[in-house]
Amino acid sequence: MARLPPGIRFIVSFSRDQWYRAFIFILTFLLYASFHLSRKPISIVKGELHRDCTASYEREVGFNSQSRKAGDSPAHQPPDNGTDCGWAPFDEGNYQQLLGALDYSFLCAYAVGMYLSGIIGERLPIRYYLTFGMVASGAFTALFGVGYFYNIHSFGFYVVTQIVNGLVQTTGWPSVVTCLGNWFGKGRRGLIMGVWNSHTSVGNILGSLIAGYWVSTCWGLSFIVPGAIVAAMGIVCFLFLIEHPKDIACSSSLAMHPKGYENGTHRFRLQKQVLTEERNKPLDPEMQCLLLSDGKRSGHQNHVVILPADGGGGIAAISFVGALKIPGVIEFSLCLLFAKLVSYTFLFWLPLYITNVDHLDVKKAGELSTLFDVGGIFGGILAGVISDRLEKRASTCGLMLLLAAPTLYMFSAISKMGLEATIAMLLLSGALVSGPYALITTAVSADLGTHKSLKGNSHALATVTAIIDGTGSVGAALGPLLAGLLSPSGWNNVFYMLMFADACALVFLLRLIHKELSCPGSATGNQALFKEH
Repeated sequence: MARLPPGIRFIVSFSRDQWYRAFIFILTFLLYASFHLSRKPISIVKGELHRDCTASYEREVGFNSQSRKAGDSPAHQPPDNGTDCGWAPFDEGNYQQLLGALDYSFLCAYAVGMYLSGIIGERLPIRYYLTFGMVASGAFTALFGVGYFYNIHSFGFYVVTQIVNGLVQTTGWPSVVTCLGNWFGKGRRGLIMGVWNSHTSVGNILGSLIAGYWVSTCWGLSFIVPGAIVAAMGIVCFLFLIEHPKDIACSSSLAMHPKGYENGTHRFRLQKQVLTEERNKPLDPEMQCLLLSDGKRSGHQNHVVILPADGGGGIAAISFVGALKIPGVIEFSLCLLFAKLVSYTFLFWLPLYITNVDHLDVKKAGELSTLFDVGGIFGGILAGVISDRLEKRASTCGLMLLLAAPTLYMFSAISKMGLEATIAMLLLSGALVSGPYALITTAVSADLGTHKSLKGNSHALATVTAIIDGTGSVGAALGPLLAGLLSPSGWNNVFYMLMFADACALVFLLRLIHKELSCPGSATGNQALFKEH
């Protein structure tokens, strides 16, 4: 018999379940990357909505002495498309406040909608819910760009478009995290989700490049093309997304291959037997030490969320209050509020900052801002690897937050020294700012959503994820708004605000960090805050 080709040997070396998990990993990565791809254009187009009047005047003078480049003419072909200072109403002196209001409209709607999205999402099929959100998001992203072609100068039109888009985009995060949590266990969750969460940076990079390609010639396409991509990915979601391994007769890594709970000796024999033993066992010592504020037995009714079940059949969806009772949800939610404030301020205002400080045109500033997201990719993966190795989620976040504050101060000082300094600080700041944000929204949320006190209720993951990310989105709404209000008085004030936010994020984690570091453990280190045994 002939030896199998290397490629075929590689294919058959993986099981059917592993191939399906890889497929879901890649699919959910692409789905949420497209969401972020559609959020980035507004930050790129800001520099075109309000152009430098002096530069515009010099270009008009230059027009009389030499021919204008073909690429510059489309932006001025329609005589009523805008003024020399940009696109009305953003051509006035209060343009920074108006642009900040656009950001706030989207992010405030996103924050409010996120709390409802998780509750709705856990009661509907994920595939249908996510498909609807992606198609609707694509439509309203494109609608913003339609304003260019129809010469719409109503500020209300752009605000309403942002609000509705923010609401429908809340369908994305709880859905993809729940789906990924269904397919992957906790063994190396920090690393897996650290790699997976790079979709945020990948989407931002692609969104910057796509929007930047048309920003100086036809900024309407900077929104319409990303909108079409999101809608198309929504169709892909409808055709291919598998919500749970049981839907395709695959084994669940969470249910079918559990590790020993107390000392690693108990292995899976029968699912019913495992569930029976689980009911009769007290929580392990590490869980008592790390997750209970009074250090008493885990049966304390103020800390354990008991959910109704019918003999292992349908488990009731968790309530909003029940999700808040899960140990660690409130602390990580408040931490994410300030961490996301910093991250989204960079997301929406970094290109304009680079334009003002380094005196680059809009397209080059947009391309340079992608380096912040490149640093974010490495930061998210690094945070996941460290938290898996040390088995300390809160301490990992705390360390990166502690380093981020002085790095932001260095960014504000060094970036004014030239392009090379800006590049270096973009990479470093991106890693330290995005690391805690990525870890909390992925691995920590999944850990909390599958907490032992939930007694195997997989429906809780969407609600827990929505609470954490919804609270974080409140900060995401405040950050760009505050940046718009503070930037007229100087960019240094914006950076002081960001450093203060990082310090606040660290403060809310201090109790959990203390629990992690003070809990007695083995010589090889303590167990993670939420790790299954």
